[in-house]
Amino acid sequence: MSSVRETAQGSGPRSWRRGPALTALCFLVCCGLGMQSWIALRLTGFDLGIFDQAVRAYANGELPRSPIKNVHHEFPPGFSLLGDHFTPALALLAPLYWLWDDPRVLVLAQAALFAAGVPVVRRIARHCFADADPLTVRRAADVAGLVYGLGWPLLNSSYTGFHEVAFAVPFTLLMLERGLAHRYGAAACWAALLCTAKEDMGLVVGAFGLVLAARARRTGHRGGRTAGLVLAVAGPLVSAVVIVWFLPAMGGPEGYYWSYGRLGADPGDALAHVVTAPWVLLQVAATPFVKAAMVAWIVGSLALLPLGSRTFLLAVPLLAERVLSDNPNHWPVINHYDAFLWPVLVTAALETAAGLHRGNRALFRRWAVGAGALASAAAVALGLNLLFRPDFWRPSPDKSPLATAAELIPDGVTVEADNTIAPRLTARTQVVIADATPRGADWVLLRTQNRTFPFASTEDQQERVRLLLAHGYTRVWDHAGTVLLHRTDPDTPIPGMRLPGSTSTPVRESVPTDVGGNLLLR
Repeated sequence: MSSVRETAQGSGPRSWRRGPALTALCFLVCCGLGMQSWIALRLTGFDLGIFDQAVRAYANGELPRSPIKNVHHEFPPGFSLLGDHFTPALALLAPLYWLWDDPRVLVLAQAALFAAGVPVVRRIARHCFADADPLTVRRAADVAGLVYGLGWPLLNSSYTGFHEVAFAVPFTLLMLERGLAHRYGAAACWAALLCTAKEDMGLVVGAFGLVLAARARRTGHRGGRTAGLVLAVAGPLVSAVVIVWFLPAMGGPEGYYWSYGRLGADPGDALAHVVTAPWVLLQVAATPFVKAAMVAWIVGSLALLPLGSRTFLLAVPLLAERVLSDNPNHWPVINHYDAFLWPVLVTAALETAAGLHRGNRALFRRWAVGAGALASAAAVALGLNLLFRPDFWRPSPDKSPLATAAELIPDGVTVEADNTIAPRLTARTQVVIADATPRGADWVLLRTQNRTFPFASTEDQQERVRLLLAHGYTRVWDHAGTVLLHRTDPDTPIPGMRLPGSTSTPVRESVPTDVGGNLLLR
């Protein structure tokens, strides 16, 4: 019956044409931003190079490993990224590397996965507006597909490369859509797949279970209530098992990503602190002010509509992770983190808008226009405008020589590369990023006049070049502050040289002081 109603209310021939058109638009824009960043050398070893090495390992029938991640953070040799983050869904991309062994395949795949959400969002809109007239249903589906497909979180994520959020977005949408369609078994299957996108997605599944159970109780759907209660328990349980047992079993260091020092030294200490002084949650969440600005931007870009739906509960665990975090990387809205929220925000906004339409048509029209205008303005400001700026389609003068020098490096050698150029070398060399510790690679490619991650200053980069030239390296190429060195005397020891061993202790990244102070600073 539901499929018959959908056809009658908005799935006619014209709608079928608009659906593929909006899907193609989303793909082209997301792909365009990703490829633009590739051409302009904005996609770096952290993180595109890491994901590229991990998926390439899957394609070779191995566990996901990344020398870029492992060597820089001093993980023992052979450490699997499954001990870092629980992302087995990445293995689904392995066959793509059998067709094209290149990091850009991830950019294309992410754009396709984001675009796959467009028809799902259109179905969600039809579910929400099922009682409206056919014209309203069609318009709701079209506007929803456009707002989602050009959503600023997807554009930001595309601009910054590839991340595991590529799978979280369509999996979340499919879970939500099947729940609205009362297909509870399918919803549970997509919920299970969502848990394979990242270790904290089980919290989202748990919140979805609560929403599903509450909705089913109101409508009298016993199957929905049962499925919701099961997911409410199973989702957080999966996250707990993965974090407490699986990640450590795969070699992940305990507490490596604990970024909640203002709450406590560890989860137990934090829980005790919150129980005895619950107001600390508000204190931490509200300071610095950029955290409050982040939340205001996220919900404000859809005119606060998401707040009117129970579905917004799914966003609470992910928002709490960020506002309670001490890591400044979590606070701005120009990284990929908001893409995890986007399916929830769009769905919740549609549910609220549908309720307004049933209760007050005039208020619905005003609020819908406002939400569309705000979402469009955010999309233009945080992504669409970049596609039309010629300067964003070419590398900056300090980065251009890196691409030229990289072509001089032979295949199959070991390389310590500037973080900026590392993804251009992952397919044909054994590359790690150049950092504070010499690694003794055959080749070293580094800038000396512009600071590059993770060096603290250009003076440190220049000192690295002087050290290597004095201990067995020869300058092969030098242009505009970019230096390519070749190790011609491997018998000469390099002071401070170290490679991680079996007893290495992983180290965390020091966040630069200029990160997190500005909501929109790229």
